Amino acid sequence: MEFSAFFKGLTISSLSAVLALASFGPQQAQGQKQPDTAKMPWMNKALSPDQRADMVLSQMTLDEKIQMVHGTGWGVLRAGDPIAPGSNFGAGYMLGIERLGIPGINMADSAVGIRMAAIQSRYATLLPSTLGAAASWDPDAGFLYGSVIGREARAQGFNMSIGGGLDITREPRNGRNFEYAGEDPVLAGVMTGELARGVKSEHVMSDIKHYALNDQETGRTVVNVLLDKRSMRESDLLAFEIAIGIAKPSAVMCSYNLVDGDHACENDYLLNQVLKKDWGFKGFVVSDWSATHSTVKAALNGLDQDMPGDDNYFSDPLKKAVEDGQVPAARLDNMVHRILRSMFDAGVIDNPPVRSVVDPFRGRDDAQHIAEESIVLLKNSGDILPLKADPSTSIAIIGSHADVGVVSGGGSAQVDAPGGNVIDPKPGPSPWGQTIYFPSSPLRYIRAKSPQSNVQYIDGKDNTAAARLAKSSSLAIVFVTQPMREGVDAPTLSLPDNQDALVEAVAAANPNTIVVLETGGPVTMPWAQQVKGIVEMWYPGIGGAQALSNILFGDVNPSGKLAVTFAKSDAQLPHPTVPGLEAKVKTTGDDQHHEVAPFDLKYTAGAAVGYKWFEETHKQPLFPFGFGLSYTTFAYSSLTVDDATRTAHFTVKNTGQREGTEIAQLYVALPPAAKEHFKRLAGWQRVELAPGESKTVSLTLNPLYLSIFDTAKDAWQLLPGDYKVMAGASSSDTPLNATLHVQP
Repeated sequence: MEFSAFFKGLTISSLSAVLALASFGPQQAQGQKQPDTAKMPWMNKALSPDQRADMVLSQMTLDEKIQMVHGTGWGVLRAGDPIAPGSNFGAGYMLGIERLGIPGINMADSAVGIRMAAIQSRYATLLPSTLGAAASWDPDAGFLYGSVIGREARAQGFNMSIGGGLDITREPRNGRNFEYAGEDPVLAGVMTGELARGVKSEHVMSDIKHYALNDQETGRTVVNVLLDKRSMRESDLLAFEIAIGIAKPSAVMCSYNLVDGDHACENDYLLNQVLKKDWGFKGFVVSDWSATHSTVKAALNGLDQDMPGDDNYFSDPLKKAVEDGQVPAARLDNMVHRILRSMFDAGVIDNPPVRSVVDPFRGRDDAQHIAEESIVLLKNSGDILPLKADPSTSIAIIGSHADVGVVSGGGSAQVDAPGGNVIDPKPGPSPWGQTIYFPSSPLRYIRAKSPQSNVQYIDGKDNTAAARLAKSSSLAIVFVTQPMREGVDAPTLSLPDNQDALVEAVAAANPNTIVVLETGGPVTMPWAQQVKGIVEMWYPGIGGAQALSNILFGDVNPSGKLAVTFAKSDAQLPHPTVPGLEAKVKTTGDDQHHEVAPFDLKYTAGAAVGYKWFEETHKQPLFPFGFGLSYTTFAYSSLTVDDATRTAHFTVKNTGQREGTEIAQLYVALPPAAKEHFKRLAGWQRVELAPGESKTVSLTLNPLYLSIFDTAKDAWQLLPGDYKVMAGASSSDTPLNATLHVQP
């Protein structure tokens, strides 16, 4: 795909910035002469990662071991902190052991692309939000997503990615939902697992975070989450179990919050009993930044590395605890072994990063492909879409800086825009808390699709002026945004800045109104019945405008389906207001943290997250989980289930006039003995169909997805009985039913 169109859309300053950021001189990550490793037996690639780690460990001094289990401070992320030799100006850095040929670990924040690139005049691709990518329901897209991050991390000298967000959408107003993969543990686990696997495929260490139950930003450092163990294992922890099984990530990052009275980073149940014992996780547990609260307790209860390390819990205090016998020497060895093993396993020692020019063309093409699979068509009344390139058509483009760019998510996930924020161009790192727009102009690409049409833009700040332009146009496309970022939850599901009134004014002036959503999560739409088209494009990344225009004009048939439920109102949620929001005391520093008094948060919904909650409480959402329209239609038939193999077979037919991809979904309701009153997602398949074509879908049911967690036995149990198997287009549209019989 040509990238020249992207460059044409940039200002001179932005274009210069892209070229400058994409090219930089080579630097050595360690900055010192590397030792001759030829005589080091652990450099034998034929040995297993465990063998190699043990051989290195046997040669290490106590001080060297201590050096590996903590970072070197915030560095460039906090003014005035020293930069350790070999640091790559990333989120964190662990000093290597040069005499043993062990490099340092340079960590990059990389939820949706490599953060802080501009500080060293680098360029990084902004990918669509991971919530958007989850809406593709495409594991291959998840793998591609991770490989882009890994590829660009290597090019910039990083050997570890800090991404892989996997906190399910218990709180739809969570400011970081755009970094996660939705409300269902199976879909989220598979997509995030593939992402982390993609990172590792580029010889970059991967992590999965934030473990666990860090499902809101409000009070995140003080909230004590209370949830029974069965519900925990069948929801939030199930997502991690699935992802870790797929990716075998290098690390798992423990979260800020408390769980059942203990901080997550010193929680024996989470770290030792579940993660390391039950799941057999062989990587290391790294703390979220400043989420460590002790030395002995944290070390004994499963934390392996303290980041960023400036709190000194795992430096001299840990050394003294080992010398005094409070922390066994064997435990310290295990901590170091896990880190070394992960380094060998990912290949960062055998294949260290070599700085090179980040390819912005390739990155944009990959981002656009993911965005095209992620965009969800929510409403298409009267087949207003796809649009036709008609010289007699006039189109009003309204709102949300659609003339110049697309919005991105903020916080530690913020990727630097080339040339700076396109609505306020200032080269350099993105300021914390500022809403950043990237140079991908919907207006320009819509004009390019219909060059002879009269396409005009207005900013939408004046509802009357916007309605006037809409009334004089053949159709109106209103862009609305929900900027979200780390550290702050949205107070409600409503669009901010009175954008609902803008949509209502435009829709009243022109019945042919289409709304394009750029959101970090679900929002309410009081105007949904007044408009003809609704398109959810999430935070679409650097190729977002191109992807959107291809969807709007039918060059790409939309196939995305929601990974989250869209409620009609906040009143439908388990918590009508964000827990702890009313207890906010003050905002401090750079606004990363909101100081609140410690409080308990009891998740009374249990495992009934998202669509399961709506089904259990008999509520009808605005748009259900798994929903998404196409420019063609599909029909389902002939569901059968083989009890012996636990495989479901059914047929999907394209009953429309154009080629399309259907995401065929399989759900299961457990026998009455399970005592749950909702269906579970048990599988899906993307099915590409020509007009009139039929295909048989075969999905083998994973016993884990059908099991309950028996807390008395501390084990998964597949109950005997009859399981209702359902197939269809969404969680609320399952026309096919069959029965799976599980024998005692």
